[in-house]
Amino acid sequence: MQVKFWGTRGSLPVAATASEARKKIIAALTAANGRQFATAAEIEAFTDSLPFAVSGSYGGNTACVEVIGDSPQQHAGHVICDLGSGLRPLGQAKMAEFGPGKPQTYHVFVSHLHWDHLMGLPFFVPIYIPGNRIVMHGCHPHLEAGIRLQMAAPHFPVDFSQIGAEVEFDIMQPDQEYEIAGFKVRAKLQLHAGESYGYRFEQNGKAVVYSTDSEHKLGQHVEQRAFIKFFQDADLVIFDTMYSLADAITVKADWGHSSNIIAVELCQEAHVARLAMFHHEPIHDDAKLAGLLEETRHFEAITRDSHPPLEIISSYDGLSIEL
Repeated sequence: MQVKFWGTRGSLPVAATASEARKKIIAALTAANGRQFATAAEIEAFTDSLPFAVSGSYGGNTACVEVIGDSPQQHAGHVICDLGSGLRPLGQAKMAEFGPGKPQTYHVFVSHLHWDHLMGLPFFVPIYIPGNRIVMHGCHPHLEAGIRLQMAAPHFPVDFSQIGAEVEFDIMQPDQEYEIAGFKVRAKLQLHAGESYGYRFEQNGKAVVYSTDSEHKLGQHVEQRAFIKFFQDADLVIFDTMYSLADAITVKADWGHSSNIIAVELCQEAHVARLAMFHHEPIHDDAKLAGLLEETRHFEAITRDSHPPLEIISSYDGLSIEL
């Protein structure tokens, strides 16, 4: 199984500023400290040795994650979680690979109908190509109405009725297992305004959980046990770590998001192999996100006790993980 991250931000897309780019250049030149590079390969090796917050970027697209199984995509279909602005580069990549002459099926699992998780749809090129099939899966009874609204006047110049692909809407029931695109799929209701749903994908003994826009209240032991069961023994849990624990339980309580601390605690109890921090706060720059990653890894290490080690990463646009 493979997981590709096309968009990892929360709330709204963001772009790097000129001041952030300047800071990266200064940091890189400072690290070089007058070194001479004889070849391009030496420059690349030096760049690779720099911290990710200097040599790379977490990106700025909103939520969009692709889950790839062992079945040929052109037969089983492409599996996508959410339609954030990261859907645009995903669509461009699929068009470059398959072109308009090879019709594809896309299975899209929608966590909820807030704008940051739908805004990429009008810019998803495959939806305009005749012969393509798009299946929208979700647990909201008004899923179709919410999707169509993204391309309704006066919000967008191309109406939903003008797209070329065949679009279907599949209303799922939470806590029920489905066979879709070669995966066993199960949805779970999460605490978020307007209701949000997480998804667990299983295939050939591997499991990935996509759980974003989900608030976890302290002291809600029954609900915590339900999430631990949902995460149980997953190879990867993609988790909403938008806020600090202090913010999540005080000034931003009831805002529908969670923290890195709760993510670690739930994943430890569920014996998860790897945690991907996700739905990054848009005001956090690369340096801040890198610092949060180190803090989270430190917290996991000092609270591990008898739990198996939990690998922690911070997701970024373009990250690909093999399971």
